Formats: sequence, structure tokens, C-alpha cells
Amino acid sequence: MTIFDAVLLGLVQALGEFLPISSSAHLVLVPYFRGQIYQGLAFDVMLHAATLLAVLLYFAKDWAILLKEGLTHPTSDNGRMLWYLAAATFPAALAGLLLNDWAEHTFRNPLMIAACLIIFAVVLFWADHHAKQDKGNTVSFQTIMLIGCAQMLAIMPGVSRSGITITAALLLGLSRPASARISFLLSTPIIAGAALLEATKLSAGDFNTALFCGFFSAFIGALLVIGWLMKYIKTHTFDIFVFYRWILGAIIILFYFWK
Repeated sequence: MTIFDAVLLGLVQALGEFLPISSSAHLVLVPYFRGQIYQGLAFDVMLHAATLLAVLLYFAKDWAILLKEGLTHPTSDNGRMLWYLAAATFPAALAGLLLNDWAEHTFRNPLMIAACLIIFAVVLFWADHHAKQDKGNTVSFQTIMLIGCAQMLAIMPGVSRSGITITAALLLGLSRPASARISFLLSTPIIAGAALLEATKLSAGDFNTALFCGFFSAFIGALLVIGWLMKYIKTHTFDIFVFYRWILGAIIILFYFWK
């Protein structure tokens, strides 16, 4: 892999991880459209580790409060939230462990990716425009567990981890900013677990210049994307991402049958 390819994939990961457009789908589609061999799940997970570092840095104050309260005052609002997040991570972690082989091969079929992009964009559109969003920023244990269960679907490229968790949060009555914040916080433990699991499979030869360049581009790009999205959704809907997913899904289908 060239440095250009690695940097490109890093930027794609940065855009796709936190925007509801599916980073895993784009990491498969970029080499697919360019006629290259898929770079492998291990490389993808290292890029996810870079975006994990970015979200940890961006929400450092939030995590510091959650960890402090969770360990010293577990019955406080922030204390409970830490343990809510931990519990809500288990469904997706279980899905990842049981379906890891499918995630690397079967789920990466272009037509399946296109279907997921289109179908779950419809669900996001409906949730964004028709859900009541009457709970504001209030998050109960039941709410976050349902969001965590929805996150299980993100093992399929095209669903989008941020997309499905934001959709679930909207359907459960949370506001757009609250939905995005929960999505970002919930991403931290699941990405960390996946990164640690895949890191054990890497050899010393895998840690080359291209990998580090991809990691760095994903990290810097993710910081910029998170900041932009948190401001954008205060005054805008998710329509731009819905339309993008529909267009991309249609392009994949056309490319698949007419290439």
C-alpha cells in the first residue's frame, strides 16, 4: 500500500466514522471502485483506533467527569451514565465476536452494502423528521440499552455505527445534539475493544510508514469532523447524509452490474 492510499483511507475513515454514512462501507468501496484489493480488516481497525483517539480527545472533559463520578458517585446522573454506557456496549461486542468472520468477508458484498446504505437511510430520514424528540437530553437505562442493541447492526458495512445509533436515539425521543453525543460516547468502548482485538493479530511488519500515515490522517480528520458535525446538527437535519447514502447506493448497484 502506498502512502497516498493510506492517507486517502484515513481521511475516508475520518469522514465516515462520525458522519452517518458508514466508514466500513467506504473503506471497502474505495479499493473496490479503484480496482484494488481490499486492505483487510486489521488495517481498518487501526484507522478506527485513530478516530477513537480523536473522540477521546474531543470529549476528554466528558469522559473525565463520567469516570470520576462513575467510580466515586455511581448513583449520580453522570455516575450512572458511565455504567449505562458500559452495559450498552455488550450487545455490539457480542455481535462482533460471534460474527467477526462474516464481518470480514460475507458482509462486504457490494450489493449488500448498497442495500444497507439505502434502507437505513430511509429509517434515518423518517426518524429525523417524524420522531417526537420530546425527551431532549434525558437518557434512561432502557433508552441507552436499546441504542446499544441497535449498534449491533453496524457490523454490516453500509448500516453505519453512528447512523444506526443516532437513528435509534432519535426514535427514542432524544434531540439531535443529544443523539450525536450519545453516539460518540457509545463508540468509544466498542472501537477500543475492536482495536485491541485486531491489534493482537498484527505483526511487526504491519507497522509501516503507510499505516502510521493513515492513522495520523484519520486522527486529524476525525477531530475536524466531530467539531463540524456537533455544530451543524444544532440547526440542520440529517437530510444531506440521507441523500448522499441514496445516491451512493444507486451508484454501487449501477457499477456492480455495468462494470
